[in-house]
Amino acid sequence: MELNSTFWSFIKTKMKSRNDNNKLLDTWLDPIEYVNTLGTLDRPKLVLGVPNALHQYFVIENLQDKIYSEISDSYGKPFEVEFSVTGAKVNTHIETSTQVEEPQSNEVLQAQLSRTQGSQTTQPRSSSDTLNFDLTFSTFVVGKNSEFAHAACYNVARNPGADDYNPLYIYGPVGMGKTHLLHAAGNNIREQFPHLKITYISAERFLNECVSAIRRHEMDKFRQKYRENSDILLVDDVQFIARGEAVQEEFFHTVNSFIDSRKQVILASDRMPKDIHGLEDRSRTRLERGLIADITMPDLETRIAILRYKAERYNIRLPEEVVNYIARISKRSIRELEGNLKKIKMFSELQGLPIDYELVKKILSHHETQSTISVEEIMKLVADHYKVRVLDLKSSTRAKPIVVPRQIAMYLIKKFLDKSLVDIGKAFGGKDHTTVMNALERVKNLQATDQDLAKDIEDLEQRIHNITGV
Repeated sequence: MELNSTFWSFIKTKMKSRNDNNKLLDTWLDPIEYVNTLGTLDRPKLVLGVPNALHQYFVIENLQDKIYSEISDSYGKPFEVEFSVTGAKVNTHIETSTQVEEPQSNEVLQAQLSRTQGSQTTQPRSSSDTLNFDLTFSTFVVGKNSEFAHAACYNVARNPGADDYNPLYIYGPVGMGKTHLLHAAGNNIREQFPHLKITYISAERFLNECVSAIRRHEMDKFRQKYRENSDILLVDDVQFIARGEAVQEEFFHTVNSFIDSRKQVILASDRMPKDIHGLEDRSRTRLERGLIADITMPDLETRIAILRYKAERYNIRLPEEVVNYIARISKRSIRELEGNLKKIKMFSELQGLPIDYELVKKILSHHETQSTISVEEIMKLVADHYKVRVLDLKSSTRAKPIVVPRQIAMYLIKKFLDKSLVDIGKAFGGKDHTTVMNALERVKNLQATDQDLAKDIEDLEQRIHNITGV
């Protein structure tokens, strides 16, 4: 069975059959169309198109786990799913083959799915065109939490390749603005130094392309693309590089090549180099040799400023008490802050209601009773309880003294934070969503048969309640 348009139609039919007369499900599921299948043969990525950003947000928040679960039951092998905003009903003629395409086809797909006004180009775009032109320094709201990271990126953009800032390594929790700063630096460099060729890429895509090049014996072409045909290298989610030894080797030499040639490298990750499990010592040392800047959760005043800016950008009029309320309860990330704003906009438009304090409080009421504990804090509670390290929970070891606490931590994160399977997997060193799904099911079953484990979970839940006051 292949991940193609026929398969996706089959999945939609199955989901509808399980939810008879659920008009809400039909409203959001029906417009999701098959676009393409990318990635590698070992780990294909199913690209699904949604009409707009609000639809994308609703699907990710409410249907993503159901879709992953349904596909996993039918497909039975590792896979990924991406929900891409197409701006209109997806043209299924984009699919030219049911075979998984090589990673180089991503550029063609990006051109086909371009949301810019005007006609769409069918030619592969240059690497610099993968930058999001809306993410600039002028659209980044600076607070005490991000002053240093912002200043570092700005200085690099003004003088790329300087020894003191190469490589520049930005780290911080998910949803804090690291990707925004990467794009802002790239856009500024492109404006100041138009002759420089800029490559922005996720570490996961770098990994996939490298594996594909090794398999096809085309490493010379791969190295030429990243070392010879690029002057600025921007890499997001660097922690995924640790997944493969051969990829680490290539990444290490690529970064070295850039630095030796006085070409700028800017990297972003959700953790410090020393905390990336499986990263080789020489790669860790190389990443630590440049400038490291952290970015954390903004304080209330900065969250209010960000919210005002976002509301103005989305043309949403918010009363002052609403702004303060949203900023006060959105404590986990800037992404959560923006997500809450989009949710309010969506409900307001669907219901035809004006945005006021009572409506917003009703829409976001779950936040007032929701745990304010973080993913890392839950991990630490579990690690301390079982006398293991948080690093062990994020590792790939399958030893029972580590596996059981890891599964319990996943279970508690899902219960108290309601994170998606994908987000939980990423928090644990990039685990597959099926691994998380199996862990949740196993803990649920063991609670009924293993009294000691049930007692451990009860104790941990009580400690979380004590922390959150809920």
